Amino acid sequence: MSVRREKKVRKMRGSRTHGWGIQGQHRRSGRKGGRGKAGRKSGKHKWSWVLRYWPDYFGKHGFHPIPKGAIKTVNVGELDELSETLVTKGLAIKSEKGIEINLARLGINKLLGSGKVTKPLIIKGIKNISETAKEKIITSGGLILESEE
Repeated sequence: MSVRREKKVRKMRGSRTHGWGIQGQHRRSGRKGGRGKAGRKSGKHKWSWVLRYWPDYFGKHGFHPIPKGAIKTVNVGELDELSETLVTKGLAIKSEKGIEINLARLGINKLLGSGKVTKPLIIKGIKNISETAKEKIITSGGLILESEE
């Protein structure tokens, strides 16, 4: 590095442009094409930089799956415990054969088989049901009525 007094800056003091023409050349960020990612993101200039360092910036990439509706499940044991409260709230009907519960009306899509079944349950309006849930309901004296949809 040379000594400060030998630099061009010392000789050009007071000259406004330091030998770079009429107006504002070699000043601020205009000389490098803007600040930051200016021009790169719009694809207007600095294109060689985009091609080299960020080739996948433009266009669509990948696959975005459409989310399916959430599957709401309930276990047979929970249904057995809640059956009396559902009757009192008017969401289930108590009959001679057992307690009739329409799971479609409750917004439940699938019936799973964990827990104990102590009462005969008559299940309506369900499409998806596990094998263990079927066994437990039938052995307790209940029924499974297929959905009409």
